[in-house]
Amino acid sequence: MLAGSVSAERRPVLDQIDVPHNYYFREMFLPQLTSGPSALAWTPDGKSLVYSMQGSLWQQAIDSETAVQLTSGPGYDFQPDVSPDGKTIVFARYLADAVELKLLNLQSGKIVSLTDGGNVNVEPRWSPDGGRLAFVSTRDTGRFHVFVGEMVENKLVANPVLPERESAIYRYYYSAFDHELSPAWAPDGQSLFFVNNREVPYGSGNIVQLALEEGAEPRLIRKEETSWSASPDIAPDGRRIAYASYLGRQWHQLWVTHVDAVAEPFPLTYGEFDVSSPRWSPDGSRIAYITNENGDTAIRVQEFVGGKSTVLSVAEKKFKTRMFDFELNVVDIYGKPVSARVSIVGGDGRSYAPDNAWLHADDSYDRDHARFETKYFHTAGKATLKVPAGATHISVWRGFEHEIERRVINVAPGRDNALTLRVTPLDLPTEWINWISGDVHVHMNYGGSYRNSPANMVEQARAEDLDVVFNLIVNKEQRIPDIAYFSTEPDASSDDEVTLLHAQEYHTSYWGHLGLLGLDSHLLVPDYSAYPGTAAASVFPDNVTIARLAHEQNAAVGYVHPFLSPPPDPEKDKNLTNALPVDAALGLVDYYETVGFADHRASAEVWYKLLNCGARIAAAGGTDAMANYASLRGPVGLNRTYVRATGDAETAAERRDNWIAGLKAGASMASNGPLVGLTVNGEYPGSEIALADRDEEVSFSATLRSAVPVDHLELVFNGEVIETFETGPDKRKIDVSGNIAIRGSGWLLLRAWSEEAHPMLLDIYPYATTSPVYITVKGKAPKSTEAAEYFLAWIENIRSAVTSRTDFNSDHEQNFVLSHLDEAEAHYQRCR
Repeated sequence: MLAGSVSAERRPVLDQIDVPHNYYFREMFLPQLTSGPSALAWTPDGKSLVYSMQGSLWQQAIDSETAVQLTSGPGYDFQPDVSPDGKTIVFARYLADAVELKLLNLQSGKIVSLTDGGNVNVEPRWSPDGGRLAFVSTRDTGRFHVFVGEMVENKLVANPVLPERESAIYRYYYSAFDHELSPAWAPDGQSLFFVNNREVPYGSGNIVQLALEEGAEPRLIRKEETSWSASPDIAPDGRRIAYASYLGRQWHQLWVTHVDAVAEPFPLTYGEFDVSSPRWSPDGSRIAYITNENGDTAIRVQEFVGGKSTVLSVAEKKFKTRMFDFELNVVDIYGKPVSARVSIVGGDGRSYAPDNAWLHADDSYDRDHARFETKYFHTAGKATLKVPAGATHISVWRGFEHEIERRVINVAPGRDNALTLRVTPLDLPTEWINWISGDVHVHMNYGGSYRNSPANMVEQARAEDLDVVFNLIVNKEQRIPDIAYFSTEPDASSDDEVTLLHAQEYHTSYWGHLGLLGLDSHLLVPDYSAYPGTAAASVFPDNVTIARLAHEQNAAVGYVHPFLSPPPDPEKDKNLTNALPVDAALGLVDYYETVGFADHRASAEVWYKLLNCGARIAAAGGTDAMANYASLRGPVGLNRTYVRATGDAETAAERRDNWIAGLKAGASMASNGPLVGLTVNGEYPGSEIALADRDEEVSFSATLRSAVPVDHLELVFNGEVIETFETGPDKRKIDVSGNIAIRGSGWLLLRAWSEEAHPMLLDIYPYATTSPVYITVKGKAPKSTEAAEYFLAWIENIRSAVTSRTDFNSDHEQNFVLSHLDEAEAHYQRCR
């Protein structure tokens, strides 16, 4: 099933949404499939909660440990709200590449559609009298706006509460058009409270109140930086507002303020974890909310006075349809349990996982191959769960060095509904044992559904057969979720199989993001620059300054998630300010994410030009995985770097030092699946070969191993393909050697790639590249007029942008930045 050709067009989940940076709002705002609960609502009598869990709606009395399933598909059900008369539940259903509102009649169990336009409709809330619904929809614009509607002839007829408006202020992570999120009714039904970002540059907006009358304008209730998850809820007294906030902290907690827009808020919860989705009880004495304090999500009910809180525990589930116990055992070739990534799709077409596993979902998928994006969990080897009857599809991955295993079993009564699945290693070259895998770009916690820990991060890596993980500590707006974990030493959760290292991402979209691996003294603060409208508006410190500070701490410096397709064109893009060519010219770039959250071939084009001007920059793979997200670009290790390690390393610190040293030396290969190897005259990537004259021949040896088919295997010299090799009968394995004549100084690398995505590889297309082997002829450095002029034009754009800025804190800052451009320009002049 894996060897055949596939046509694949991966598109983002719910790509009808026209809002930038979909990986943030998809996780932090849209409902996601989690093993634990994700949204809740009280019944009118205050005795029960209705909530979403594992893609279904459940009802549970707050004094009971029994959850009763109310819905079971098709699709995935989220965000319930119980009508004031207690007879119906409105909710959001994800199905057919849209999120539509549905209405469940609790007596009959019948479900009817309220919307059917193929949009994204979320966060439905009944008005106090039950006659109207407020909700958020992308209808008409593709952007998030609050609508209010009522039932007309069994259909919901709704209109936006505000006309679409474009803010004059600059925004980067958010649309230029204002949005409205998370509506909540005032008890009198005459107004709505919601989150609105009118003229707000950072965060998802302020809490405002809007009277539901013609011509009304939003009234500011609370000005604060929010991050999609504030979810305000109004107390029955109409005075108090409960909402989630990370004010002055790294984690969302439960806060309360007043509707008078004067009172300062105060927190009701405290902790190094997230609290979200607060809902007042009908009598106003309690607040129920979602917490991830133990990693997965759970519901707590807290008394407003006194603060006593209890977890809504589930000891028994009463399913709507018959379910069967299913046991999966993943073992290695010796029959020993082994960690792995698993996807299980039941006979009803929905994904399932053990209750104690974190469900994750891919961020994109090909609609021709699947009804939904791939959903998966990690297991230490044994997974026990409940699934419905029917053909159950199981897929198991264990990193890049094993075959992808797929099975279909028919779950039915009276059968042994169990499977032992053996993961088989690829037939790797003997020398492969010296290559150590690592992901140079992971965020352990970044505002997601779950609360990750170092110990769990290690287990995620183990399931992906990943040896080294770099947790890049970085800000999300004002907060830095993992800052408390920073250490110059390997994390104590590291063991003989996985080394976890806390590193840093320097976060300026003006200059381009930097990875800083192996800082041996301290985290660099501030963690960002060039944030317009803030005290960090100045573009100083620039990346040159940060890279030099990092090198003073013996760190490896890299450019991360570089470029989309097409690659930058300085002649057309006059706003191009990414400082990669500047830092490369000054010898400050140790590695480059040739495989990362970008277009791999487009990123490689820029890398090749840098190499042609004499830069020596290692290839790296970094996923940019937000490892505590339910929906993410991932999993951890989706993009990875293999480094050829030398010397013995018995401790985690020695393994760290050897790995980073190998990366700096260019002894690396970057991949999202295919494994490629290259030697030239017996030398590995990162090495230098000196030749006495032009046209002298060198010998090469190239290998390919892959769990998915690969269309192209190519030898590249100075950016040009000089040899193309067949990739074997199944396009997954080849060993080839030969000789080539070298025309002049330069570099040689091996790359493998396919034109289209493969459904079992969760990236835009298979791609791998070695770092270069450098070749010097007659001791001369490589030169390229074309590359030099490309970067000179690029730097001229940067210079124009820098000289026109008025937000430097001093002339010295501006002149200092310009001096770095002068240095880089001189380098490219010499490269002509």
